[in-house]
Amino acid sequence: MSTNTSLSFSSSELRDLAVAWVALGLAFAIFFAGGGMRAIANVVGGGLVGPFLVSLLTAGIGFLLHELAHKVVAVRFGQVAEFRADYGMLFLAVMSSLAGFIFAAPGAVYHRGMLTDREHGLIALAGPVTNLLLAALFLPVLLVGVLGGSEFVGLVGSRGVTINVFLAAFNMLPFGALDGNTVVSWSKTVFVAVFVPSVLLTLGLFVFGGGLF
Repeated sequence: MSTNTSLSFSSSELRDLAVAWVALGLAFAIFFAGGGMRAIANVVGGGLVGPFLVSLLTAGIGFLLHELAHKVVAVRFGQVAEFRADYGMLFLAVMSSLAGFIFAAPGAVYHRGMLTDREHGLIALAGPVTNLLLAALFLPVLLVGVLGGSEFVGLVGSRGVTINVFLAAFNMLPFGALDGNTVVSWSKTVFVAVFVPSVLLTLGLFVFGGGLF
């Protein structure tokens, strides 16, 4: 199924994307700063600007491009699709980061129209696959940072790789409203082909790479 539906963004959608990006950047910056009083001390001392920028470029981009990938494929299949931020969950992300852990669910792409199981599956698959592609793109950034001796570039690369591999693996879990549940309902072969490498890469990063954080 394919139509001439074009990719466009409403003003409210652009606002939601911007708010979600900034909120995620702040939440992950606080989390990586240690949360609680350590993060507050960094804010007071002006030491959160660098971590905030790193989080915008890694976690923020990883989450938002994941959602936008769902939209792009949904529109390709003739759907009316729009990202809507969940302001309550964004607030929870910031508050949880202050407590020393993080729970991030910035919102979702909602779409309407008639779809086959395959189209539903491909829309769901687009998010995790985008995260895997982003992880691959961040890998040379990591190498440039390490070989060039740039701590900032290396940190962007390492967190970009780790966060995106983790997002791919987590979202491919075949439970509830996660993408993996939709993909496995469409094709178990495709599910295994994406889920297994994502999990193995995640485990490899944490076991052999120390998480790369």
